[in-house]
Amino acid sequence: MRKIKGLRWYMIALVTVGTILGYLTRNAVAVAAPTLMGQLHISTQQYSYIIAAYSACYTIMQPVAGYVLDMLGTKVGYAVFAIVWALFCMATALATSWGGLAIARGAVGMAEAAMIPAGLKASSEWFPAKERSIAVGWFNVGSSIGGMIAPPLVVWAIMIHSWQLAFVLVGALSLAWAISWLIFYKHPKNQTKLSDEEREYILGGQEAQHQINNTKKMSAWQIIQKRDFWGIAIPRFLAEPAWGTFNAWIPLFMFKAYGFNLKEIAMFAWMPMLFADLGCVLGGYMPPFFQRVFGVNLIISRKLVVTLGGFLMIGPGLIGLFTSPYVAIALLCIGGFAHQSLSGSLITLSSDVFGRNEVATANGLTGMAAWTASTLFALVVGALADTIGFSPLFAILSVFDLLAVFFIWILLRNNPVQPPVANIEPLKPAHG
Repeated sequence: MRKIKGLRWYMIALVTVGTILGYLTRNAVAVAAPTLMGQLHISTQQYSYIIAAYSACYTIMQPVAGYVLDMLGTKVGYAVFAIVWALFCMATALATSWGGLAIARGAVGMAEAAMIPAGLKASSEWFPAKERSIAVGWFNVGSSIGGMIAPPLVVWAIMIHSWQLAFVLVGALSLAWAISWLIFYKHPKNQTKLSDEEREYILGGQEAQHQINNTKKMSAWQIIQKRDFWGIAIPRFLAEPAWGTFNAWIPLFMFKAYGFNLKEIAMFAWMPMLFADLGCVLGGYMPPFFQRVFGVNLIISRKLVVTLGGFLMIGPGLIGLFTSPYVAIALLCIGGFAHQSLSGSLITLSSDVFGRNEVATANGLTGMAAWTASTLFALVVGALADTIGFSPLFAILSVFDLLAVFFIWILLRNNPVQPPVANIEPLKPAHG
C-alpha cells in the first residue's frame, strides 16, 4: 500500500477543519445578534442569557466530554459529538423567542464541549512532544478562522434569505465534516498509510506517559488533587472570559458603541479573528523558539508564551481611552492575537502534564474552569453593557489575563511530576 509522507499534518488539518466548523456554528449567533434582537424583540440582557446558556452547558459537559473521549476513543467519540452539535445548530432555525434560542444554543454548547479535548487528544496521538505545540496551534487556529468566516457568511445568508438559513447552512457543513472524520481518522498504530519511519518518529518522540498503555487510569478526583492541574485550570479560568467576549460580543459592541450596520459588521468583525489566527500559529512556534534561544525546558517555554500574551492583552483594555472605532478594532486585533497565542500554550499544557489515558479528561476539567468564568462574565456583560458601556469590561479582561500570568508562574511547577503508571504495555507500532 502506498504510504503518505507527512501524514500527521493531514490528520491535524482534518482536526483544524472540525474546529473551524465548530466555531462557525458558535459565532453564527453573535453575527446574527442585531437581526435576532430586532426580529424576535430580544434585549441585551436576554441575549446574554442565550450566550450564558451555551457557555453553561459547554462548561458542565467539558469533563464529561473528556471522559467520553477517553472511553470511546478519539475517532468515534469526536464524531458523535460533532453530529449532535450539527443537528442542534440546524434546529436553532426553529426558535421563535430568546428562550428557544437559549435551549438550542445550550444543546450546541453541550456537544461542542468535546471539540478542544478531542483536538488535543488527536494531537497527543499524532505528534511527538517537540511538535505538539505547533500541532495545537494549527488546530486551534480553526477557532479564529471559524470566527473570521462567520461575519461574511452569516450576513450573506441573512441578506439573501433569513437568519434561519444561516444556522441550517453552518450546521449542514458540520454534519458533512463529522462523516468525513469517521471515514478518514485513525490512530497512528492503526493507520496503514503511515510510513514506518514517520510512525517511529511520532511514537518515539512522545513522553513516557503517551508511549504506554496505562490500564490504571486516573480518576477526575485524582486529577483535581494535583497542584499542576490548578496551575493550568486557574489561568484558564482567568483568561477564557476574553475569548468568550470576543466570540459573542464584538458584533454587538460595534453595533451599540459605533452604530455599525450589518454590512459594516461583515466588513470589520472578522479582523480580530484574523489576528487571532496569527496568534494561534505563531504561538505554536514560540515554545520551541524559546527553548532554542533561552535554553529553557518545555514547561517554561509555554509559560513564556502565556506571559507574552497576557501583557499584550493590555491593548483591548485601553479601548475606553479612544473614540475612533478603527482604533478600537485595531486594539481588538491585538487582543485576538494575544489571547490565542497564550490559549494554545494553556491547552497544550494538559498533554505535557497528564498521560494519554487522562489527557482529554484533564483538559475537559480545565476547560470546565475556563468556561465557568466565561459563562459568569457573559452575564456580567449583559447586565452592565447598556449602563456602563463595554470599555470598562474590556479593562477588566486585561486585569484577568495579567492575573493568569501570575498564577501560572506560582502554581505550575517547571518540572511537573508525571502521573504514576501501572501494568505497562508498550504501544507497539503496526506494520504493513
